[in-house]
Amino acid sequence: MATRTHRLSKSRFVAGLQCHRLLWWRTHDRGAPELVPDASLQARFDGGNEVGALARQQFPGGVLMPEAHVDFAAALAATRDAVSRGERVIYEAAFEAEGVFAAVDVLHRDGDVWTLTEVKSSTSAKSEHIHDASVQTFVLRACGLDVGRIEIMHLNRECTYPDLSDLFARDDVTAQVEAFLPQVPALVAAQLAMLDGPLPDAAIGAHCDAPYECPFQNRCWVDVPEHHVTELYWAGRKAWDYVAAGIQTVDQLPETALNSAIARRQVEAVRTGRRIVVPGIAARLDAFAEPIAVLDFETIQLPVPRFAGCHPYAQLPVQFSVQRRGRSGAWEETGYLARRGGDPRAELAEALVRALEGAATVLAYNVGFEKSVIVALADAVPAQRSALQAIVPKLDDLLPVVRDHVYDPEFCGSFSIKSVLPVLVPGLGYSELVVAEGGTASAWLADLLLGPNEYDLAEVERRREALLAYCARDTEAVVRLMEALRALEA
Repeated sequence: MATRTHRLSKSRFVAGLQCHRLLWWRTHDRGAPELVPDASLQARFDGGNEVGALARQQFPGGVLMPEAHVDFAAALAATRDAVSRGERVIYEAAFEAEGVFAAVDVLHRDGDVWTLTEVKSSTSAKSEHIHDASVQTFVLRACGLDVGRIEIMHLNRECTYPDLSDLFARDDVTAQVEAFLPQVPALVAAQLAMLDGPLPDAAIGAHCDAPYECPFQNRCWVDVPEHHVTELYWAGRKAWDYVAAGIQTVDQLPETALNSAIARRQVEAVRTGRRIVVPGIAARLDAFAEPIAVLDFETIQLPVPRFAGCHPYAQLPVQFSVQRRGRSGAWEETGYLARRGGDPRAELAEALVRALEGAATVLAYNVGFEKSVIVALADAVPAQRSALQAIVPKLDDLLPVVRDHVYDPEFCGSFSIKSVLPVLVPGLGYSELVVAEGGTASAWLADLLLGPNEYDLAEVERRREALLAYCARDTEAVVRLMEALRALEA
């Protein structure tokens, strides 16, 4: 038998189902810069490792196999020995068959029948998890194991700290796996054959972002025309129907496709190449009662909760920025960032109430997030509950003012603050900041406050200053956008 050039794994198999090009690059260009995890992705990896270790505790008495990425042959040999000597529970059991390697999170048996448990750090079982479990089942059965039950073990969103006894839920997905398994041999063969050839052709499509965002999008989207139809406001997957019909850019869309005033403004702006401004901005801005405070939160989402009343992935506020007009009339910023230690919510709530005292309007950009944080904070901090609840009716939102009155071709279909700010306020953006987006901010915050205490004082302060600057930019952006919007009708 000829030696196989390439080997699949469960993650590679799932990548190949999403796109053959994605799998090809992951296999042939393993050192690609696109595959180096950023702070946000590394935080997800670390969270997954924590969840995996805790999941093993639900199956006591097991034996942990060597790490396959360190010594592949040793992992396979140790697993064979564990199975043959009758171990009941095996963690990270390693198998290879038909050109596919599978490391099973938890493998446990009842007599001669095995249960395969795939552990996920999500809060539900997803379709891609079924594919993951299916290829593992395919490999194990090819190695002679009688796999009778397949389950996805995931986090239980109802679990509430400090009681972690129900941290996990286990979904029996045997029927779904058995239904998909007949397709696996042909899919495996096609992926292996593809890997032995040149870079395959693959059209861009909805799969570029589902089930996971492809790290290689910039390689495939390099020739996509400006104002591609995927930028149409609120189009979603429908945009790909337009592509299939031969429509490539927003300006080519028929009127029947424009089911909102916002979409119609977008198409008009692209067709004419000019900014569209709808009258009424000043009236909307004047409706914000003075004095105004501008608010922005930064939060962390821990897969395993650590503080009273928290659930998996609960939004835990650890930082805020508030902008207020001072006596001189200039805007002044108050920043708060929790220090390393225990639950930060009581101190943060007290500081927030102080910073917002006397404000008639508390303005944010996409205020639903700030509202949800304050409501949860009021439940978590009884001493500040009344004061926090009093803030809620004062909340208001600048996003609808932009969305309902302005469209610039350079928005590219997005009304996020990072999209509209550099367009409406030239020269002000995020690119020059050390921390320039929310994923990195959340990862750094979690690391500084709850991660290993591995930074010296100078590095801690450098990171804190970067985080404070990022949050302050969000509130400054709202202030400057208000000024820019008012100038549009001047």
